[in-house]
Amino acid sequence: MFYREFDSIDKKISLLGFGCMRFPVKPGDNDEIDEEQALEMIDYAIKNGVTYFDTAYPYHKGMSETFIGSALKRYPRDSFNLATKMPMWSIENQDQAKQIFAEQLQKCQVAYFDFYLVHNMNRENYRRAIEYGIIELLQEYKRQGLIHHLGFSFHDSVELLESHLDAHPWDFVQLQINYLDWELQNAKKSYQLAVDRNIPVIIMEPVRGGALANLSEPANEVLQTFNPEMSIASWAIRYAASKTGVMTVLSGMSNFEQVKDNIATLSNFTPLNQEEEAVLSEALKIYLSSGTIPCTGCRYCMDCPFGVDIPRVFSIYNQYMLNKNKMSFMSSYFRVLEESKRAENCTACATCMKKCPQFINIPEWMEKIDELARTLQNE
Repeated sequence: MFYREFDSIDKKISLLGFGCMRFPVKPGDNDEIDEEQALEMIDYAIKNGVTYFDTAYPYHKGMSETFIGSALKRYPRDSFNLATKMPMWSIENQDQAKQIFAEQLQKCQVAYFDFYLVHNMNRENYRRAIEYGIIELLQEYKRQGLIHHLGFSFHDSVELLESHLDAHPWDFVQLQINYLDWELQNAKKSYQLAVDRNIPVIIMEPVRGGALANLSEPANEVLQTFNPEMSIASWAIRYAASKTGVMTVLSGMSNFEQVKDNIATLSNFTPLNQEEEAVLSEALKIYLSSGTIPCTGCRYCMDCPFGVDIPRVFSIYNQYMLNKNKMSFMSSYFRVLEESKRAENCTACATCMKKCPQFINIPEWMEKIDELARTLQNE
């Protein structure tokens, strides 16, 4: 495994970080962790040098912290780095934050967190953090040794990020960086803001929720023709890891093959060269022409008050846009997806839009998908 070191961080960190938001789940349930499979994946990762594990209070409906705590408890405490986050959107006062932090220590079965984050510090969550004194509270926990390194994760404007970085002494920042968002969401500028301040960057969504693990067939062909030995996902992982200011690249791995592929990619790591970057750019241009929705499947938009399974609807639509397979779309949308979960049930209440880290106009897309489904059904 390749490791990165920074003057402000007191240990070497594996370049591959294990994201704990997308563990394998039991059939028929999007959240209940298949613990047998997940343990096998974690054990293999640790055996092969992965030292960084990233969880959060809401992942797997609150069970991710409990599971990863039990899994890592079997290893010496100094052999891994555990990160979790304060769920700012649900905090109403400082006492509640204290209770959640204490609960997290208990669930994770640790005496301290190596890395701790203010979760999704957008404008509203930052307002709460200031109003309720949460940042000061976490800084006090750091002085007490309950937190070793304090940072925040971020999905918002470049201008707001710059303000946050300058307002407080942060040890690191977690940003969404991948070759699609480098220009699309100005991740390039966000990355540079952190690097200019010597703040280590943790990358989340390097494969954009799996979207960059399988592009359109023509885009895939470009990458596979250049190097048949590299998986499509490994291009995205290498792209993220090639940024020198990056401490670790988080991958929310949901099966054993993904773990093996990512470890192989970052164990004998070489940054993308100029020729490879040109090939990747060509593939990206082809992929962008497919018209897919930039959803990462994070499920922050859920639960929809009217029952729509937003990420699933988007996934079915995106698959159709990539392969234009009408029969597959009809089967997935009208037979597999329950009627109550389809796009037609969207009332455009916009509750989901307030939660979406990608700022997707979900009601507008639901209307388009419903129209597409009706058109295909009537052909």
